[in-house]
Amino acid sequence: MIGQLLVFYLFKYAPQQNPVEDIWLQAKNFLRKYWYLCRSFKIVKFLFEFFTNEHKFDFPKIRQYTCTQKII
Repeated sequence: MIGQLLVFYLFKYAPQQNPVEDIWLQAKNFLRKYWYLCRSFKIVKFLFEFFTNEHKFDFPKIRQYTCTQKII
């Protein structure tokens, strides 16, 4: 076997347990913080991509499913 794939089954309607929701929340809060710069959708898109590409995310909720301490 060359690699491993680890699959996490999340509850169907439990966004509070889904780590991706944390990314959305942090990105939205970043945009709210700099709302005065958002004069066009192009700028909003740039700020969103800047934040998601440059920010290091920690997923504390993922520890419910595994013992990983890795920051992505």
